[in-house]
Amino acid sequence: MRLSGIIRDHLDSLLHPSARRDLMTAARHRAFIGPRLLGGLAALAMLPVYLALRGAPQEIEVMVFAWLIAPILVSYYLSRTGHYVRAQILSSTALAAVVTAVCVATGGISSFAAIWLVAVPLDAALSTSRRAVAIAVVLALGCALGLVMIEAFGALPASKVPAQYGSLFAALGIATATMYASGLAFSAEALAQTSRKLLVDEEERYRLLAHNISDVISRHSRNGAIQFISPAAEALLGTPVALLLEHGLFDRVHVADRPAYLTALSEAARSGEERSVEFRVRRHSTQAQDQGRTASAEFIWIEMRCRPIDAASRPLASPGVEVVAVMRDVTERKTQEQALEMARTDAERAGASKSRFLATMSHELRTPLNAIIGFSEMIVREKEMMLDAARRQEYAQLINESGLHLLSVVNGILDMSKMESGNFEILPELFAPRDSLIGCCNLMVLKARENGIDIVTRAPTDLPQITGDPRAFKQMMLNLLSNAIKFSERGGTVTVSANVEGSRLLVRVIDSGVGIGAEDLKRIGDPFFQAGKTYQRRHEGTGLGLSIVKSLVAMHGGEMTVESQIGEGTTVTVALPMVFTPPLKDTASNIATLAPPRAEPQDYQVKKRA
Repeated sequence: MRLSGIIRDHLDSLLHPSARRDLMTAARHRAFIGPRLLGGLAALAMLPVYLALRGAPQEIEVMVFAWLIAPILVSYYLSRTGHYVRAQILSSTALAAVVTAVCVATGGISSFAAIWLVAVPLDAALSTSRRAVAIAVVLALGCALGLVMIEAFGALPASKVPAQYGSLFAALGIATATMYASGLAFSAEALAQTSRKLLVDEEERYRLLAHNISDVISRHSRNGAIQFISPAAEALLGTPVALLLEHGLFDRVHVADRPAYLTALSEAARSGEERSVEFRVRRHSTQAQDQGRTASAEFIWIEMRCRPIDAASRPLASPGVEVVAVMRDVTERKTQEQALEMARTDAERAGASKSRFLATMSHELRTPLNAIIGFSEMIVREKEMMLDAARRQEYAQLINESGLHLLSVVNGILDMSKMESGNFEILPELFAPRDSLIGCCNLMVLKARENGIDIVTRAPTDLPQITGDPRAFKQMMLNLLSNAIKFSERGGTVTVSANVEGSRLLVRVIDSGVGIGAEDLKRIGDPFFQAGKTYQRRHEGTGLGLSIVKSLVAMHGGEMTVESQIGEGTTVTVALPMVFTPPLKDTASNIATLAPPRAEPQDYQVKKRA
């Protein structure tokens, strides 16, 4: 081990524990203790030799040796207490006292040692303490003034320096003072170099942390302008760091979130407490930029925690209060929160739909059952009721109609259950949609006439055949026609049209009925949903008609669009592919089945009629 390493380890052992926590403080303490301790020990080592050669020392020699040995005591004080500024003041006091004593014995203010008074504040300057420097300046000026006053009042003793050696002692004083000042300069340069090295090392550590941490670290002024942002921002936002400085990040914040972003920074700077905010930021695709394509943009969620820069670091910052922030991507968490919120909303909606379904079923099932029970009981008691043949036939007709209505309700529920469970079978075959459409209209003509409604069919004779399930197609048309007739006023018209556009068959059912409100239009097609909450609904039904149509259309790979406005009627458009290709058969059951999707936007659209 080198001698310098041994000396350094020994000096480190002498440092006060409070000085070892900070590298720069430890360097200052070493710079203070090292020269003084070595100089004092050297003086002690030379003292026996000097006494052997010189004999009994004079007063001035005793003062010099006392000054050389005094730093040992000052160093011991610093090592035990850790009070650096006080130790520096003691050192300055000892130096000023020795210089003054030597000057008094060697000619006062004109002594060769008077130049050493300049070294007193220079020595204190190494402490970087204004208090220590101010006290040292006062000591130096006070000693100089004292020497002048002593000489002015004639109290100055005769100089002990022979006149013939005056020039030699003057040169000696200048030389020693210059050497001492040089030592102070080298110490100051060493401390400055240590400070620079520590600063570079600290910057390197922070740079390494900033480059490798996934979170983004930034420094903001109170108005939100960015003074610094870590390189992780480029990976997070797909934008060079230089473009995010000043108001570059603010320009990428979603317009709706900008007030919250600025408020968090302003409150953190004003209150001095940590603030947290979540906002959306536009992110560009770096992959598209690397491949030379136009960069696509998307908004991601960012969580930012910000707090004001503490007082210890504030001198390194710009004037005024600044804020340091840590940002991280929380898009995945926000997506999960939104999914949970949607699931909760869907669950609440399902619960409400179930309640409406039970309320509706209690009416839809009870009404025909009461009719069946009541009229059949009257037929059983025909002798007591004295019913003739015409009345019995009328009651039997009502019982038949009630039974058919009850059967249609049960069939609708069963079909919807099959579709939701994925057990509804689609059996595609080639059929003529025009014949099926006309057949459905003919089946509904009698019901339409009873309600005073005309059915108009517009289907060209050359309408081509399509591949699909003819049974499902008829069910779709019957449900649409039944709804159109049910909600049309007497004297109205229901128009059914069919034509081919590209590779799709478009079937439109247009009525002149009461129409559907904007709020209800968003939920048309949901199971058991019945429009008319905000306006009077006078028609019976389970709310399954359009839901079944929607599911059957989706199972055929088509789309259903609903356009309506209250008082102007409704238009339902069904678009089916001309050629439906069923999915591969399941190897276990060998049955081609397809579960209807859950209200996907591409399969079902609703529009408000202009």
